[in-house]
Amino acid sequence: MSPNAETPDLSTLPEDGGPEYNRLIFTSSPYLLQHARNPVDWYPWCEAAFEKARREDKPIFLSIGYSTCHWCHVMEHESFEDPEVAAFLNEHYVSIKVDREERPDVDHIYMAVCQAMTGAGGWPLSVFMSPEQLPFFSGTYFPKTDRFGKPGFLRVLSALHAAWRDERTKVMTIGEELRGSLHRASEKRPAELDASVLDTAERAFDHSFDSVHGGFGGAPKFPVPHALSFLLRRHDRSGDASLLRMAEHTLASMYRGGVYDHVGFGFCRYSTDAQWLVPHFEKMLYDNALLMTAYTDAFLVTRKEEYATVVREIATYILRDMTSADGAFFSAENADSEGEEGKFYVFTRAGFLRIVGAEHGEALAEYFGITAEGNFEHGNNVLHIAVDPAEWRRRHGLSEGDAALLLNDTRSRLLDARALRVRPSLDDKILVSWNGLMISALSRAGVALDEPHYVQAARLAADFLLNTMLRNDGSLQHRHRAGETGIDGFLEDYAFFVWGLIDLYEATFEAAYLRQALALNARMIADFHDAERGGFFFTAHDAETLISRTKDVYDGALPSGNSSAALNLIRLARLTGDAELERLADATFRAMGQQVSSLPSGHTVMLTALDFAIGPSREIVLAAETLEDIAGFRTVLRSRFLPRAVTLFHASGQQGEALRDLVPFLSTQRAIEGRATAYLCENHVCTAPVTSAVELSTLLDGSR
Repeated sequence: MSPNAETPDLSTLPEDGGPEYNRLIFTSSPYLLQHARNPVDWYPWCEAAFEKARREDKPIFLSIGYSTCHWCHVMEHESFEDPEVAAFLNEHYVSIKVDREERPDVDHIYMAVCQAMTGAGGWPLSVFMSPEQLPFFSGTYFPKTDRFGKPGFLRVLSALHAAWRDERTKVMTIGEELRGSLHRASEKRPAELDASVLDTAERAFDHSFDSVHGGFGGAPKFPVPHALSFLLRRHDRSGDASLLRMAEHTLASMYRGGVYDHVGFGFCRYSTDAQWLVPHFEKMLYDNALLMTAYTDAFLVTRKEEYATVVREIATYILRDMTSADGAFFSAENADSEGEEGKFYVFTRAGFLRIVGAEHGEALAEYFGITAEGNFEHGNNVLHIAVDPAEWRRRHGLSEGDAALLLNDTRSRLLDARALRVRPSLDDKILVSWNGLMISALSRAGVALDEPHYVQAARLAADFLLNTMLRNDGSLQHRHRAGETGIDGFLEDYAFFVWGLIDLYEATFEAAYLRQALALNARMIADFHDAERGGFFFTAHDAETLISRTKDVYDGALPSGNSSAALNLIRLARLTGDAELERLADATFRAMGQQVSSLPSGHTVMLTALDFAIGPSREIVLAAETLEDIAGFRTVLRSRFLPRAVTLFHASGQQGEALRDLVPFLSTQRAIEGRATAYLCENHVCTAPVTSAVELSTLLDGSR
């Protein structure tokens, strides 16, 4: 059933869902609700499922996915909606369905299992395990029957049922060995990290860089926004033009490719080819948040308006299509509509020309790469910028202004036409973690582009999370949907939300946001920190016990909780002068040092934190009677890329008391003779205060 479909009166249904539904009908996850009418006797992740498996001596089939996953839909249609498959599962297994976005702890562990067993991973994730949660076989998508050398799901089910029945000792030995490997992986020996690992990462990116199409490696090609932000930071430090070239070429190629939605804006998940042309069409909140940040960084470094345009377009998409009535942000949009991937997004040549009109139709088809043959299935086209825009304008006699008006009108026409189609389903759950990333992105973009409504959108989202997702005891919940809030927060919820609150404080200078960042950071330390070995566990000390308690440090599609926590600790230490936070960051670097050193390019947020810690960092205090008095200073700061800086606003008199409680050293940094005053400290040395924007500008440029 559609996650947005109306659900029945649950009070009238029996415990197992009755003849029309299974137990997933009682959940709130859009992904689980999609499977609520399957003939498979699904359980959500719960003790009742494991108790049933123990009582009936059956293995567990664990299926993990998410609502906008194309191949999850395919496997559901082929197997989970199939009576034959369902009958076999119901007779010989206890089946559990997990939304990986709601339970990233479960997904994290069993994805590691799949990667250890098969050398690869992805979703749908299929795991077979004992009632004690010990895995003995894993894979991803299986067709119902054998196809192209891939074993069919029915054959896999039958073989594993026989193994469970006839080779139990071997099966359990596999499970114990996998649990041991997970445990060992979380107990890496500490190792020091120094500046050399940053240089190693740069060389790795240079080696894998695609100089033709941008990006790193071949197909499929994923956006790597935090890696690009890392390269921009390294360029800022060294002036190495090759680092800027890699970042810029990738950012420009992604935007001009089909992986970007040139009609409704926003980025799709990844490109199926090396050219950024044909995307996997799902859109994720976290991708767009991290990409907004990367393009904001690129604009600050280069001042190129193209990057500012991308930031504004992503914000338009998020605020139009991905924002709840309460101001929080939804999780994702599906790749599929009407059973076809990409159907909502693509156009035939004839359809395109009919919509845009005859006068400029041929020129626009040339611009967007629209052909009769198409570049996608069934003669359809994925829109992309197929020409050099300046050369295209010259060839068609268009001024820059006229071209902009024409393209904007064309996008409007195409957007209206698309609105008449069946839209892909929306995963409307609200996750604290991903919202934290978007709060950060909007806060930074709002400052950099002088767009106050972006900052206001970030404020509304943060206030919703603080009012709805924060318990009275100061702990966070993970997920909100349809009026229901639940699931204890994970490390990434605290780390990403603190990240967002720090950026929101620097955008608004409202002390309450810094206070909340410090409080949540303290709670994260209390609940997740490993006092013995350093670093942070994925789950809290009192969380549900799984087969292993892991620490995540790899910065993949999402930054890891440990990397984000380390960056937050350094920033908060610089903001408050709290040396204990800096010590905890250093302990995190050492705890994760062995893993980071083994693959530096896979840990770019951790390296960003390390780069910040090595410094020189800048601490900037703006002191004045009111915020309006520091407008000139803020203009100076807005015009610069300051990747290792923190900024505080110290209001005079009682107005500044709330911040002085958090940052005691501010008591000596006040407005001089009632005039707005800027204080700059760098590398543990402070310069004389200045009272004009020109002086601050000179100071910042000279300190480089």
